[in-house]
Amino acid sequence: MSAIPHKTVRLTMAQALVRYLSALRTDDGQSLFGGAFAIFGHGNVAGLGEALYQYREQFPTYRAHNEQAMAHSAIAYAKAHMRRRMMAVTSSIGPGATNLLTAAALAHVNRLPVLLLPGDVFVSRAPDPVLQQLEDPSDGSVSVNDAFKPLSRYFDRIVYPEQLLTALPRAIAALTDPAACGPVTLSLPQDVQTMAHDYPVDFFEPRIVRFRSLPPIEQELDEAAALLKHAKQPLIVAGGGVLYGQASAALQAFAERHGIPVAETQAGKSSLPWDHPLQLGAIGVTGSPAANALAAEADVVLAIGTRLQDFTTGSNSLFAQAQLVSLNVNGVDALKRRGLGVQADATLGLQGLSRLLGSWNSAGQWLDRAQQAGNAWRDTVASITGKRDVAGLPYDGEVIGAVQRSSPDSTRNDIVVCAAGTLPAELHKLWRTSTPGGYHMEYGYSCMGYEIAGGLGVKMAKPDAEVIVMVGDGSYLMMNSEIATSVMLDKKLIIVVLDNRGYGCINRLQQACGNPSFNNMLPDSAPRIDFALHAQSLGALSEHVANITELEQAMLRARAAPRTYLICIDTDDTRTTEEGGCWWEVAVPEVSTQPAVQLARTRYELDRL
Repeated sequence: MSAIPHKTVRLTMAQALVRYLSALRTDDGQSLFGGAFAIFGHGNVAGLGEALYQYREQFPTYRAHNEQAMAHSAIAYAKAHMRRRMMAVTSSIGPGATNLLTAAALAHVNRLPVLLLPGDVFVSRAPDPVLQQLEDPSDGSVSVNDAFKPLSRYFDRIVYPEQLLTALPRAIAALTDPAACGPVTLSLPQDVQTMAHDYPVDFFEPRIVRFRSLPPIEQELDEAAALLKHAKQPLIVAGGGVLYGQASAALQAFAERHGIPVAETQAGKSSLPWDHPLQLGAIGVTGSPAANALAAEADVVLAIGTRLQDFTTGSNSLFAQAQLVSLNVNGVDALKRRGLGVQADATLGLQGLSRLLGSWNSAGQWLDRAQQAGNAWRDTVASITGKRDVAGLPYDGEVIGAVQRSSPDSTRNDIVVCAAGTLPAELHKLWRTSTPGGYHMEYGYSCMGYEIAGGLGVKMAKPDAEVIVMVGDGSYLMMNSEIATSVMLDKKLIIVVLDNRGYGCINRLQQACGNPSFNNMLPDSAPRIDFALHAQSLGALSEHVANITELEQAMLRARAAPRTYLICIDTDDTRTTEEGGCWWEVAVPEVSTQPAVQLARTRYELDRL
């Protein structure tokens, strides 16, 4: 008996790919994909470029200026949408593809979805070697795109047009999986992009993509609830999974009902409003004194949606004395540090735990102490960020205060974007937000250069928000070309450049490890870089300010400006916020001719005990 024939449509592989992606919808009716960033070359312009042009009304294409940067923008777009919407990114073969590798690693570490579509060499091998082709003398099937394999949650090379019928559903499943979410790479040989196939018409029917919420297992809930009921000094550590699981309301309800104070990781900051009575602020190496003091004495720590990286745990020293309960959709994360794992969606897990805990509450001396510590820290933050008259150059904390003072609604309407250097520490401690997602930090990979490109992606996702990129001069010089893209796309950013004349953060770490300052700060003989003038050359409005008062006034002009506006201010590379923080393991040489390094090694060995 013959199979029932399907109605078909003849399309190239590239046309079929774009048509399929454009048909996907979220459960609220939006397109799953916001479109694609593309930089065309010979490896993708004729095939995928033609398809993107054909479907440009349904699936917008955005031109960018750097492959790594445009992927950062796409990743930030997904992060700002709490992983419910995403973008595709396409490059040519060769350097266009390899420029995407850093961004792929960033997305993998941060568990963020992005669809990477690099061009590849000819499957036919007819024009072999093609321009930009990597030749491996021991393996003729290798191209540079094989480097994406360890950096992708799902990888496939499309060598036949009909392969899309299998590869695309698998790709979407990986991109939307709450536990395995991350970058997906579909390698697209340039000849296969142009090959045609008779695809089933129903393959392109609009379909809703469901985001699964993993329910908890009752036995795991029972064990976790029993542990919490015996706790005298419990603490919640809120990670990025709270935000991606849209669990902020569930977290607040749980903390209030059971009287448990909350500390936030870099990825989890903004899970709870900054002024909530149970909010202790940031935890870990960049943490507040309130959060770290209570973490050091907690008997049970409920870690929600966090990878428990070393900056959160103080290299596994901060709450080592506590029993750990990890609520996480990712099974690997749930079992870290030999904790009691509850593998589940954050909202469903918290609701299930609360049901079993019933009326149990930690109210008493511990809760009183937590609230006092939180209030004292908020007073300290106000004191640090409230300074206007600063002798000498300001430091990052004072700049943060001026930025936030420039709008009375900044804790609700502003989204700050940052990634690397000293600023993540200062912002983690000092930035105040009442809105989930109002703090956008890429600190899983701590990738210098993410900031401006990431800000563009956030603005595309949240056009009504005031997106403020705070970036050091070092990161700015690494990647700034998407300023031009933001102007071209009419996606206004406010960019605040803190110029300390070098890599001040690593310079301080270098000296703390006993070494003299070396190869981190710009010498006096180096030219003074005019960041404001540079931004103007890329189409932005800009100015350089001399002090905190001028910065606050410039922020008002920037908020009123019609397009991207850059403000540069010189800052002190030696000062940081002294309050808070904890030990972080950085290995110091065991043998050195330098007495300062020998002394640092002695301190290091004592700290490890």
